[in-house]
Amino acid sequence: MAFFKEFKEFAVKGNVMDMAVGVIIGGAFGKIVSSLVDDILMPPVAALLGNTDFSRLRIDLSKMRAAAADTVGNLGGTGTGTAGASTAEPIYWNYGAFIQQCVDFTILALCVFLIVKLMNRLMKKREAAPAAPTPVPAPSKEEVLLTEIRDLLKK
Repeated sequence: MAFFKEFKEFAVKGNVMDMAVGVIIGGAFGKIVSSLVDDILMPPVAALLGNTDFSRLRIDLSKMRAAAADTVGNLGGTGTGTAGASTAEPIYWNYGAFIQQCVDFTILALCVFLIVKLMNRLMKKREAAPAAPTPVPAPSKEEVLLTEIRDLLKK
């Protein structure tokens, strides 16, 4: 039972709830950045590079497999030769998807940096602003009555 009590105290702390909200907003923010990269930034870049979609850039490694199978077959190995290699599923090295993810990450990191920088600037302004002087509250009826009684007792 102590475990569940400790877990309940942990789960209802403000920091955990703030972190959960941050994770949810971060996921949505990631989708926004992905859309910004995919739909806004990459089409002009693709137009400049000749209508290239980075996520579809890849190298077909099947040819290397076929060449290796031919080499093994010619050496008297157990390879199936070119015929077996051509029926196998193609193997692609998707380097374009990696480039796309790097661009997404860079833009996301830049956005987070700018948000943190803005928050730090706002916090510095808040700390630098002089606090408004708090007005002295008027004494309550009880305090006034006690002050009068004290003054009468002095006389």
